[in-house]
Amino acid sequence: MGREEERSAAKSFFLGVLTGGAVGAIIALLYAPKPGKELRADIKNKAGELIDEAEEYIEKAKEKAGDIIHEGKKRSEHLISDAKKQAASLLADAEKILAEAKEKVSEEVKSKLNKRS
Repeated sequence: MGREEERSAAKSFFLGVLTGGAVGAIIALLYAPKPGKELRADIKNKAGELIDEAEEYIEKAKEKAGDIIHEGKKRSEHLISDAKKQAASLLADAEKILAEAKEKVSEEVKSKLNKRS
């Protein structure tokens, strides 16, 4: 399972828990023998608690997302740096091989010219 699927599953699970908790709390309050005024106050309090929990979850999710983005940037910068070093090394090797090839060709041409003379 990929990271994105895990996050999606965790998010779905959390939302299910919140929804189930809210529905369960409301049903429990509706079946409790209380006067209407008290019942409405209890429902309002439970709704406030659920909203607070949801806001807390969202804040934590934002922090995790920020951490993941920061870590991704660090990793990509490291990869880019490594790629630049490897490219520079390959370029230096290619220039060295080209110089050696030019030198060999030059020596062969001189040798052939000396043989003709």
